[in-house]
Amino acid sequence: MNSRIQTNILLSVLFCLLFAAGQALADTGMMPGTQNDSASSDLSLVEILYPEVMPDNPNPFNSEAIRKPWLLAHAEGGSEAGEEEGETMDPKCVAFAADPEADIGEIMHAGCQPTLAQMSALMDNPLGNVAMLFTQFDVYVKKDPVTGREDTQYNYMGIAQFPKKLNDNWNLISRVIWNVGSVPLDQDKIDEDFGSLPGGGELLPPIPGAPSPLPIDLFRGRTTGFGDMMYVALFAPSSGNKCGKNKLATCLWGLGFDLGLPTATEDILGSGKWTAGPSALGVYIGPKWKVGALATHFKDFASRDSDRAGVNITNLQYLYYYSLSPTFSIGAAPNIIINWDQTSGNKVTVPIGIGFNSTVNIGKVPVRFGAELMYSVIAPDDVLGTKWDFRFYIIPAVPSALFGWMQ
Repeated sequence: MNSRIQTNILLSVLFCLLFAAGQALADTGMMPGTQNDSASSDLSLVEILYPEVMPDNPNPFNSEAIRKPWLLAHAEGGSEAGEEEGETMDPKCVAFAADPEADIGEIMHAGCQPTLAQMSALMDNPLGNVAMLFTQFDVYVKKDPVTGREDTQYNYMGIAQFPKKLNDNWNLISRVIWNVGSVPLDQDKIDEDFGSLPGGGELLPPIPGAPSPLPIDLFRGRTTGFGDMMYVALFAPSSGNKCGKNKLATCLWGLGFDLGLPTATEDILGSGKWTAGPSALGVYIGPKWKVGALATHFKDFASRDSDRAGVNITNLQYLYYYSLSPTFSIGAAPNIIINWDQTSGNKVTVPIGIGFNSTVNIGKVPVRFGAELMYSVIAPDDVLGTKWDFRFYIIPAVPSALFGWMQ
């Protein structure tokens, strides 16, 4: 498949996703001329999505003082609905809604509903008190530098991220990660020609899109299945430090570890190794800019398959976003891959990219939609690597204050 066809496919996918996002906005009443459903349907959604605040649940937040105002705020449609119907809002809720830096936990304890802008700001904080479910789809255009042939690799990545309060000063941020990959290589053909996977087969995990040492004549057929799983833990201060000009920005950091599990259903979809390593995160969140990086290193310490090559890979995901509004940003979060066991000239993949994300309410749940296109300005010289990466993601989120076990 030549480059023009690949480009047309990517543009077509992007157009379809943008159209679908627009339809989702219209369906949720976020577009002009539309409106949300009745309060009774909102209350049913709250009962389903927020069981922690419902009766008969042994939860520290299941008190009448919290439950009734919280459900009332949802049933009335929040501050915007109250204003439209001419109803009087609680002065405390008005004050909270006017403060973009208000603590979400305090808002909910007061029986008020956080605004969409406040939830979007909380989702911008990778160490914030919010539980998020990342649903990420990547389409990689793989290129063989020897023959110039290209083919497409697909990967679905799910990430469940949630905080746990350790004490008044520290939080533990956990990320549970799983992958489902589809690679343009035939596992049966590999087994037939080689008997075992050469070179470790780091085509997908532990880092999706990492370079592969496989020969290009296997660039036919397709293998799809479950990949390796990972866990990333970050210990971080419960609040950031004010920084930047006039102390208007917030600087955050966290240190921890990662663990990789050899759960792949096919050799080509995983490393066959147990891995572990250090992790670190640093982020600057300003009035307009959000810039930072998450570094994770994977080194094998045990093996499910002793014939497989070792794993020694660093993943540096750097991010840069500029806010055009409280709920809409442009930027990207590419992944720099360093395979330390590769030869010189084949170690590093460095992509750059651009995209957008928008946060909307679907019912009463804030959901972020985003799309990004990335190109590798530095790619391996002699092994299969990633040329293009189109990424689409959906991230629903809920405040961690709704879950007693996170407190």
